[in-house]
Amino acid sequence: MRHSAQKILSKINRQEQERIIAAINSLTNTPRPSGCKKLSGRPAWRIRIGFYRVIYEIQDNKLIVTVVHIGHRREV
Repeated sequence: MRHSAQKILSKINRQEQERIIAAINSLTNTPRPSGCKKLSGRPAWRIRIGFYRVIYEIQDNKLIVTVVHIGHRREV
């Protein structure tokens, strides 16, 4: 997870943090869960968790998922 995403996550209330962290952890098993969307113009994906969105990149050849950004739906 990028430092900027960690910083944003730390400012979100604890209950939402736990939901977001659980969703991020599930990406290790299923990097493209149902409901995820491919972002146009960049090699990134988006999932929605409540009022928040998590933007992440997948490196299939290395089996790495990097969280790029976390933000409220109206801001992302």
